[in-house]
Amino acid sequence: DHTPTVWYASNGDRLGTYRGHNGALWSCDVSCHSTRLITGSADQTAKLWDVQTGRELFTFRFVAPARSVDFAIGDHLAVITTDSFMGKTPTAQVKRIAEDLQDQTEESALVISGITGRINRAVWGPGNRTIITAGEDATIRIWDSETGKLLKESDKEAGHQKAISSLSKSLDWSHFLTGSLDKSAKLWDARTLTLIKTYVTELPVNAVDMSPTLDNVVIGGGQDAMNVTMTDRRAGKFEAKFFHKILQEEIGGVKGHFGPINALAFNPDGKRFSSGGEDGYVRLHHFDPEYFNIKM
Repeated sequence: DHTPTVWYASNGDRLGTYRGHNGALWSCDVSCHSTRLITGSADQTAKLWDVQTGRELFTFRFVAPARSVDFAIGDHLAVITTDSFMGKTPTAQVKRIAEDLQDQTEESALVISGITGRINRAVWGPGNRTIITAGEDATIRIWDSETGKLLKESDKEAGHQKAISSLSKSLDWSHFLTGSLDKSAKLWDARTLTLIKTYVTELPVNAVDMSPTLDNVVIGGGQDAMNVTMTDRRAGKFEAKFFHKILQEEIGGVKGHFGPINALAFNPDGKRFSSGGEDGYVRLHHFDPEYFNIKM
């Protein structure tokens, strides 16, 4: 519906909306002190917002849909990816975020190009020194954030075999988790791009996240919506599956969605998580105390 919405994470009450986009919203990120929001949209713009008031602060215009957005540490930079469109190749662009809006410009500090296939996610690496990209060509790349030079690429045999749909960073930015349509999620070292762990599941993976307090990862996805109209939840595999981060073993699942899961996020306190699905619902899940006794 083109409209980012903010909710209370504790009870699901809606606080407000951010109105201004004219296309599907692909991604958003909130600054470290929850003062600014950045959104990427199919309307070929990324927008900055005041979180508290919902006021639109600035619009970055592109010649293609804006797919992924991510604030750097310190919130003075943001990386935004654009899709291939009308002969334009995908890019990852770095924008400076000014404290004073009078100084804000659309100028890119860096443009990374040369990737074939859509860039589904671009995030900052440790210390803002690198940018990590992943997408349709199943390859993870690490780039120098100052020069745009390609530093590392994931190994084609050890890496994903199909499009990478999602990427989530650890709290200390030392490692990150990727999910792929090849029915796996993989844990990587953010500096060396060494593969650390692999979590194999039965479903194409659309969303991943890591618990901020426990050695758990959560993975979600499911069969394509067009193929599951005549199946039930279990047949469509619409569960959020939990794996032990170190042992790589599946330790549980949470049902509820009637369509593929496209988004997952842990609350920073680690005691709850949210999931978003093609069934039109965002679900807030609270863990029972027994969860922590079993999984710690």
